[in-house]
Amino acid sequence: MTTLASTAPKYYTVKEDLRRLAAEAGPGAPMPTERALAARYETSRTTVRQAISELVAEGMLNRTQGKGTFVAPSRPSYLRQLTSFTADAEAQHLRSASNILGIESVLADADLAAQLGVPVESDLTRVARVRLINGEPMAHEAAYLPRVMPELRRQLEQDGSLYSVLSSHYGVDIAEAEDTVGTMVAGPEDVRLLAIEMGAPLLLIHRRGLNAEGVPVEWTRSVFRGDRFKFFARTRR
Repeated sequence: MTTLASTAPKYYTVKEDLRRLAAEAGPGAPMPTERALAARYETSRTTVRQAISELVAEGMLNRTQGKGTFVAPSRPSYLRQLTSFTADAEAQHLRSASNILGIESVLADADLAAQLGVPVESDLTRVARVRLINGEPMAHEAAYLPRVMPELRRQLEQDGSLYSVLSSHYGVDIAEAEDTVGTMVAGPEDVRLLAIEMGAPLLLIHRRGLNAEGVPVEWTRSVFRGDRFKFFARTRR
């Protein structure tokens, strides 16, 4: 029987020991039940559940309803740079794909109008997609473009990269990008679209794309899985 003796919170001590056990067991190995772990560490199942939940959020463990908890397989992390999702993935030798949720014309509200430098109630094109890496949902996003673009869905289904399609078919080139990064926890829509648990950590990124003249040509809200995402930026003086 293992007794916890630490100044750290009990759940954290359990968590770190479970991390060690998971690393030793290897991908796909089953973890002991919450009841067994509570007895092992002489603590409550609530404490064990919190430790497991954090390791699931970090991508160390997978929890399947009715089956139990298992060591997660090794999966690639996605590094975001100042290029498109598709180009970022290619640079990391990862296989990217997109599920188009919808493309529609919408009217600019005050916030979108300010971000895109257009009058309120201007016609915009909204592109909603789930982005995948190696077949696994990585992010869902909604991109707003300050013009109506016929045939955009067909072009996206053929190419996959919005930036590439904008450049080759509509003469719109993204020369500069401004990213604003925040955090949030998963709600019902995130759970449905990203196959994650309620309350899982997420990164919320707003990107404004500018052309060579500094005119906004894209405003995108992206929600990334916190357990599969890294942000990378290079700065030169």
